[in-house]
Amino acid sequence: MQDSIRFGEDFEFDPRAYQLRRAGRELRLERIPLEILLLLIEQPGSLVAREQIVERIWGNDVHLDTDNSINGAIRKLRQVLRDDPEQPKFIQTVTGKGYRFIAPVVSPKAERPPDLPTPQTSPPVSLTPPTRKWIFYGAMALLLAGAVGIGFLWLRPTRPAQPPGKVMLAVLPFANLTGEPAQEYFSDGMTEEMIAELGRLNPERLGVIGRTSVMLYKSNPKPLDQVGRELGVQYIVEGSVRRDSGHVRITAQLIQAKDQTHVWTQQYDRELKDVLSLQAEIAEEIAGEIQLTLGSRQEATAADRPVAASSVTTSYEAYDLYLKGRYFWNKRTADGFLQAAEYFQQAIRRDPNYARAYAGLADTFGLMSTWQLVPQNEFMPKARAAALKALEIDETLAEAHTSLALIAENYDYDWQTAEKEFRRAIQLNPDYATAHQWYAEYLSWQGRFDEALAESERARQLDPLSLIIAADHAAIFLDSRQYDRAIAQCRTVLEMDPKFGARGLIVSAFAQEGRFAEALDEVERRQPPNEPSWAWATRAYIYGRWGKSAEAEHALAKLEQLTPQLRERRPSWLVLAYIGTGKKDRAIALLQKAYAEHSNVVTALKVDPGYDPLRSDPRFQELLRRLRLAE
Repeated sequence: MQDSIRFGEDFEFDPRAYQLRRAGRELRLERIPLEILLLLIEQPGSLVAREQIVERIWGNDVHLDTDNSINGAIRKLRQVLRDDPEQPKFIQTVTGKGYRFIAPVVSPKAERPPDLPTPQTSPPVSLTPPTRKWIFYGAMALLLAGAVGIGFLWLRPTRPAQPPGKVMLAVLPFANLTGEPAQEYFSDGMTEEMIAELGRLNPERLGVIGRTSVMLYKSNPKPLDQVGRELGVQYIVEGSVRRDSGHVRITAQLIQAKDQTHVWTQQYDRELKDVLSLQAEIAEEIAGEIQLTLGSRQEATAADRPVAASSVTTSYEAYDLYLKGRYFWNKRTADGFLQAAEYFQQAIRRDPNYARAYAGLADTFGLMSTWQLVPQNEFMPKARAAALKALEIDETLAEAHTSLALIAENYDYDWQTAEKEFRRAIQLNPDYATAHQWYAEYLSWQGRFDEALAESERARQLDPLSLIIAADHAAIFLDSRQYDRAIAQCRTVLEMDPKFGARGLIVSAFAQEGRFAEALDEVERRQPPNEPSWAWATRAYIYGRWGKSAEAEHALAKLEQLTPQLRERRPSWLVLAYIGTGKKDRAIALLQKAYAEHSNVVTALKVDPGYDPLRSDPRFQELLRRLRLAE
């Protein structure tokens, strides 16, 4: 193996260590750019055809998109070498042919093969003059500022300043190349895991869009520039997964959204047992490419934010079951929750120290309880036990802290603990959109509306197409008595999905503004066929507030004729019906019962305008004091 090869003023390539150094400091490059650089400097002054590059790196039987890979590698080399493609000092492009290394190369201790050109002995060519370097980097800074939406100040050619804002990235759903619907959980799981891995690497500089938004493109793919605009991202990761017995092939590529430039692409063939470590490897390479593109010299690896070994199971079987659990949990249906709980429990049986499986179980039992799908007194304690077990194994799991916060506010009415857990979750994972969303809801229930809107806005930035996050934003407007803004936000949500649950929010906003006819019109237009109790309860409330007592009593009678299972499915609806018909004693009795049962029906009592007719009643004020929500 030949000794180090020098070129330029202070560049040195060491083939033995496989490193490119400048002034003795290693410059970070992946294998493919380094392979191409070595091939070029082995033949200085000679044309190296693209076919030669393909044969050297991949061989003749390659089935990859080699053109994009070569283009990306050359781009990275130029960035590291500070080489202007229009006026190159190192790598010259020969259009349609290949590349030529044009800088003098010095290898004092090594004899070159006889078939290679003899290196020139003239002094190395100097780098770009300082004035032109400043012009070049200034132009690059302006381009990046336009593309990324943040300003970069290049203080020196070798040390760019840190950007004041985040670069945003989206991981589009990984394609399932097996063609088997039963394998969708695995490709979806890979997508979610890549989002988590990338979000963990450097949250101060790199923000990652949440799962809910990106999964919308699975069934509705769009051009990448449009995806970039809709999500507000500068970079997009696309990928595919093919899994067979014992092996997995993962292809990933990093694309700049504004012009669909392929920055990086790679294919990985591994055994299934290695897929866990592979995810972290891919995430680190992607993060490194983004930082290199932005001129950053700061390394960001998983080691910067250590994760307990118990969070990442060594059992592939447990991990596979965990992915199935998350797949069904994300369906957000009663049946989906039941299937998710079963898979999480199977994962725990496979690996009793798998913290993320306990966190998934806590998430499942917690949402089943708050959505009133199961008795809270039975399932909230189970959710708490699972979350505490997850944190006993790994205190750094943001999901488990978020679940504990949900339990504290919705079951214990322990607002201080809830806020502490929400803050800890956000500290651990600033890109966890659900933590910001639920913390915003918590702040709204406390009457801290400015803080709530700020947190909700952060959740929307991280998951801009999430309907539930957008609807919760409308709920904050409603609770803060900004009814026009609540209506506008609800309309935005309902335009995206007319069947979504924001119907109750827009009806309430119209009713609070005294626009009763519009409120009733929304009820008639959006009445779900499987929820007659909501429609009759809402009519009773609207008619009662409108002063139409006979119509209100008729609606209440219709509600009470329903079976107890339908009538009492959501106690809050029955409370509103009693409020509308002036039956305050019944309404307060139901709220007192909900409090005694640790129901989350009462968590919004302080701010929900629907309860305003009860606020002067001493019993209502006493209930607020017991909830620790009184002023």
